[in-house]
Amino acid sequence: MKTRKLVLIAMFVAIAVAGSTFVSFPAGIARAYPIQHAVNVISAVLLGPGPALLIAFLTGAVRVFIGTGSLLAFPGGMIGALLAGIMYAKYGKVWLAAIGEVAGTGILASLVAVPYAKVLMGTELGAFFFFPPFLISSASGAVLGVILVSRLTRNSEKRLFN
Repeated sequence: MKTRKLVLIAMFVAIAVAGSTFVSFPAGIARAYPIQHAVNVISAVLLGPGPALLIAFLTGAVRVFIGTGSLLAFPGGMIGALLAGIMYAKYGKVWLAAIGEVAGTGILASLVAVPYAKVLMGTELGAFFFFPPFLISSASGAVLGVILVSRLTRNSEKRLFN
């Protein structure tokens, strides 16, 4: 069981990194990377809050190391993944995992990004700079995640993930 979970974690990190490289769109003054947020919702539902948080952290680390992401990938992905996992674990509803992703990334992470960006990135941008792109990216990814996790779990939950 532990090997299967590790393989799924590695697979989700790979999907999130590759998806973030190839799928993005303009969101105001920044770019939206919805695949990371879709992976957050899917991993929160299928694996739980801890693994979802780990996947978001590893994805952010890989993206920073290969130059396709900024340091904002950490709070942007991790807070949403954790909140999505907690919401799904507590209530068992996929749509609440999506709400957790949007609230965690779109709202909380955009607020955390302000002091984070000042200390670690040397920029003094306000919360309204981060709010629109974080919200657009997380909302579009959360919708995609709900669609995909609904398809994945419809007939194969017991065979593939337990």
